[in-house]
Amino acid sequence: MGKKAVHFGSGNIGRGFVACFLHESGYEVIFADVVDKLVDSLNSTPSYSVIERGVEGTVTKKITNYRAINSKYNEAELVDEIATADVVTCSVGPNILKFIAPVIAKGIDKRPNDRKPLAVIACENMIGATDALAGHVKHPKNTPEHRLEDHHERAAYANSAIDRIVPAQDPDAGLDVTLEQFYEWVVEETPFKPGEDTASDVERPSIDGIKWVDNLLPFIERKLFTVNTSHATAAYFGYNRQKQTVDDAMRDKDIKNQVAAAINETAKLIIEKHGIAPEEQDAYKKKIIDRISNPHLADAVERVGRAPLRKLGRKERFIGPAAELAELGHDTPALLAAAEMAFRFQNVEGDEESKELAKIMAENGPEDVVAKVCGLQKSEKLYPKVVEIVQKVQADSQD
Repeated sequence: MGKKAVHFGSGNIGRGFVACFLHESGYEVIFADVVDKLVDSLNSTPSYSVIERGVEGTVTKKITNYRAINSKYNEAELVDEIATADVVTCSVGPNILKFIAPVIAKGIDKRPNDRKPLAVIACENMIGATDALAGHVKHPKNTPEHRLEDHHERAAYANSAIDRIVPAQDPDAGLDVTLEQFYEWVVEETPFKPGEDTASDVERPSIDGIKWVDNLLPFIERKLFTVNTSHATAAYFGYNRQKQTVDDAMRDKDIKNQVAAAINETAKLIIEKHGIAPEEQDAYKKKIIDRISNPHLADAVERVGRAPLRKLGRKERFIGPAAELAELGHDTPALLAAAEMAFRFQNVEGDEESKELAKIMAENGPEDVVAKVCGLQKSEKLYPKVVEIVQKVQADSQD
């Protein structure tokens, strides 16, 4: 019997990134989704293409050996597939994890203990996404308490960090997905090592392209505070200066310098906190600048900048590293300048969070805005500097 993976979410990341790696590693892929049109299209189309665009050229990969199940109508079928799968992955968005957990719990519960434990890996832009999914799966409303004692015999959960730029797609692309050639998929290995809390026959799934590590946090923070910080900085400055795409913004010397300055600041934290060698981080920064400047991935600044409330959050790409650096005694003018541009990203068509941000900025004093949006405490060294930024943006809006 061949290897089988169930993947929740058949959007661009699901089809173009995760399923591509699963397919190339010899798995049959069963997509689970609730979008009727997408499920029907997958079941009626025997193959689709993944187009990887890099600075040096384009590579096209053909994806086959997949099926799709509409989880709205065919739960029993999906439960059976999970019960007999080797791997379950997902790319549905952090807020949807609680909705896919019940059917995953049923599939795991139906799984015989003499099978190797199911490998569960969430591929979301969220720290600890698989832990969050596991929490939902093991919740009493999804898994009875008496079944938790030997749950580890049926499933093993590993957090992961994914890094790949998937721009907005051509509306006529069908199932085909265009993305950048560069990728990083890092997964923690410890849950797949036999031990006190894991099954004796547990083993990591054979998926080509995964980098297995014991400590995921350095990779998550390096990615969030370099890739996401630089991408968002370019988008917010670009939007402010009426650029159309991120690569267009990066052709503006001033914006490119702002981006470089922001990730020079985050590099200090990554090097000090995680012991990454300065020359290694320098090479990583250079690669990131090249990636987001790629003209083949024309990505609208509005798309990259969307959801500013989340991106201005306490643990996110600007405030997170700036707050830690401030406590260590470092100034962060570039990160604060990027945060200012994010605060100016208001009332953008098609982005509800930008409209909510505008409302919060209009109805609250600067201290309340900083508390509500950024989650900073008055005792933190960064707090007064962010209050100052909010005051400036609010004053400009009244001119």
